[in-house]
Amino acid sequence: MKQVKIGLIGCGSISECHLNAYQANPHVQLYAVCDLNEERAKKAAEKYNVPHVYTDYRDLLANSEIDAVSICTWNNSHAEISIASLEAGKNVLCEKPLCKTVDEALRVQEAVHRTGKTLQVGYVRRHASNIEVLRRFIDAGDLGEIYFAKASLIRRIGNPGGWFSDIERSGGGPLIDIGVHVIDLCWYLMGKPKVKLVTGNTYRKVGNRSNVLNYDFYKAADYDASHNTVEDMANALIRFENGASLMVDVSFNLHATQDSQSISIFGDKGGAELEPQLKITTERHNTMINIDPQITYPGFDFQGAFNREVNHFVECCLGNTETICPVEDGTQLIQILNAIYQSAAEGREIQF
Repeated sequence: MKQVKIGLIGCGSISECHLNAYQANPHVQLYAVCDLNEERAKKAAEKYNVPHVYTDYRDLLANSEIDAVSICTWNNSHAEISIASLEAGKNVLCEKPLCKTVDEALRVQEAVHRTGKTLQVGYVRRHASNIEVLRRFIDAGDLGEIYFAKASLIRRIGNPGGWFSDIERSGGGPLIDIGVHVIDLCWYLMGKPKVKLVTGNTYRKVGNRSNVLNYDFYKAADYDASHNTVEDMANALIRFENGASLMVDVSFNLHATQDSQSISIFGDKGGAELEPQLKITTERHNTMINIDPQITYPGFDFQGAFNREVNHFVECCLGNTETICPVEDGTQLIQILNAIYQSAAEGREIQF
């Protein structure tokens, strides 16, 4: 059985999802981990029985035994490390977003084409089991032409702080952190139409709400309530060349009564709710029908989706398939995100 030797760069919280998935794959040998914090890297290596530990990703990439890498670092380092990894002959699974700017994305894309290696963007929601089920309905034409989608991920309090709240390292707040997931998922299910126009708004009105007591939420390891340079919330309307449209709103902090998530797509023959769980609606014999697919995980199964994402990446590394999350899709999403931020900053619609 051929083994793919994996190096993981960046041992923050999301790395656990990658490491758990790699550990469960029989075709993988976890070979190296790297983090600027040596103690954190050593803890990860000990937990997952990884033989090599580095504090400089360049030293990891110099190890010729390593076939592929997962990049789980701050957003502002994704492009640099991805390009270096590709040039070192490694296949790459890069956490979303691909990078911060369109120029960076185009440089990564050029490196993929030049080296001939695989770069898979970490759009983990594409790999969820409920999405695979829905794709069968879409591909069979059961929903017809999908012309409208809307997505909402609302946290009433949930700015993780640390690098998430530092625009220099993150590139933005909820839009680039969680909004990228739902925009990508809707765009993917709509058939990846070409973007025509983008209009967006971002708000910094309530801050990170660090004054709130008696309510727990996830905090980054380097959480610092005094530092917050990202938006509280964002919303956008994306229009496509084929006439379809996508509406999205996301927040880290908002005076809402509860956290909520909803993702829906609508076609001329049927529609579907993806979150909080998969439901499909259509018509039969002049009667509206709601379909509840009987699947183990009707909603987003977090670790299960990471397992499927990593398994897909490993199959790409083995040459058995091509990634469903290519670098070109990463570039397109960065163009959309940057256009939303530009529209919000300039108060105008951005034309592609």
